[in-house]
Amino acid sequence: MVNILRPHLSRPDEARKLLQTIYKTEVDLLPDEKNQTLTVRLHHLANHVSDQSIQELCDELNATEIVFPGTNLQLIYKLGAN
Repeated sequence: MVNILRPHLSRPDEARKLLQTIYKTEVDLLPDEKNQTLTVRLHHLANHVSDQSIQELCDELNATEIVFPGTNLQLIYKLGAN
């Protein structure tokens, strides 16, 4: 994930720090059995640059179409309430 974030940050050495922040931030888990998805909704961070980088990470992770282990639910990563 660090390699995904680095190109989107003005200081690439901040990628690990941003990931640590993401890991410590609460998320909303929204299972949808009908559509067979599990949405991981991340909350916005304090600055727009971090949010842009997180959105890029979400887009990359979503492109992998990973299924949550032990289920048939595809993981969907989103930033914010929409």
